[in-house]
Amino acid sequence: MEGDGQRKNVLALDSKQGVNDRRGFLKGAGMAAVAALVGEVIPFQANLPEGFVPAAAAADDSVLTGKDGLSLLNDRPVNAETPPHFLDDDVTPTDRHFVRNNGIPPTDIDLAAWRLVIDGEVDKPLSLSLEDLRSKFEVVKLKLQLECGGNGRAFFEPKAKGNQWTYGAVGCSEWTGVRLADVLNAAGLKPTAVYTGHYGSDLHLSGNSEKEAISRGVPIAKAMNPYNLIAFEQNGAPIHPENGAPLRLVVPGWPGSCSQKWLNRIWVRDQVHDGAKMTGTSYRVPRYPVAPGEEVAKEDFAIIESMPVKSLITSPQTGVKVADRKLLVRGHAWAGDRSVSRVDITIDFGRTWVSAELNAPANPFAWQTFSTQVSFPERGYYEVWARATDDTGVQQPFSIAWNPKGYLNNMMHRIAVYVG
Repeated sequence: MEGDGQRKNVLALDSKQGVNDRRGFLKGAGMAAVAALVGEVIPFQANLPEGFVPAAAAADDSVLTGKDGLSLLNDRPVNAETPPHFLDDDVTPTDRHFVRNNGIPPTDIDLAAWRLVIDGEVDKPLSLSLEDLRSKFEVVKLKLQLECGGNGRAFFEPKAKGNQWTYGAVGCSEWTGVRLADVLNAAGLKPTAVYTGHYGSDLHLSGNSEKEAISRGVPIAKAMNPYNLIAFEQNGAPIHPENGAPLRLVVPGWPGSCSQKWLNRIWVRDQVHDGAKMTGTSYRVPRYPVAPGEEVAKEDFAIIESMPVKSLITSPQTGVKVADRKLLVRGHAWAGDRSVSRVDITIDFGRTWVSAELNAPANPFAWQTFSTQVSFPERGYYEVWARATDDTGVQQPFSIAWNPKGYLNNMMHRIAVYVG
């Protein structure tokens, strides 16, 4: 009974605190408190990393304050994905937008003191407050899709190291902010400008303030696309803290890692940016097809740019049981810098396909919704597969194009349906 009481106290504390406070609590907690959190002794408790949140506790919504139904993959740093059936909305609600962190998010943010610095290969270096951004530049609202480059890594064989995302490291919220291009133009790009380097105020996991958690960038041509935002609102409200409040980049169509959170500096470079996770094999794939498990030399890796064509069935949930033989299937499709031209559905393992109704995007770089009603010929087990095609004719593959880092998995999404 004493253990039950201790667990209730721990959970009561968690219900009032965010994931950062929870991590801090566990860091200082004794093993008895951690065991009480999961309701049982932990035989290998001596092996638990410092600040670790047990998986059994991850199901508790209080682990991610302000998020609903996300699956926590990692607590240090915080990474959480959204099950496909929670992504059915045309615009992803803030509480269901995935979280991908590389370091420790900032705390005790002073909004009045926040500054965004634009420097490097510019004629006029800038230091802009949040109010400066709102008052000196056109404020726009756009529905923009973001996807982690490692979305789908869990399905690689042999396994690739990293967060084992399944389907839900993707979302399409409505973002409010100013165009990155407008701010860069105000600074005046020099002819020597080649690349951007993005910086945020998140702390490296080691706690060393001299180390960067992540600092990636994009070529100037991509940076000047009018659909990139320096955003300060998500779905008409302040950005969720785990999604980058008070200021973040939204660079749609490219890996989400380009969309720096807690943004405080954009360094315009005269070379390809070489910040944290821009070099080596981070966010890079082989320049040529490789066999599963094949070793690839570092010089044969290329930086990931536009994400591949992809689709996701969001309704019904996989494993659904239906009494009749008709079913409405819905979902979303997207294609990096391109658009989606069609989505096809099959219920007979790819022997025949039917074209789904596909809506145009709300604006460029928003995902596109699709729907169709399928009919099943008899009772039994079925799979519904979705296959998107982009505007250049490139289709989703049935299986994974393997690479050592587990990036860019855009295989067809499948759900199980039981008809009885």
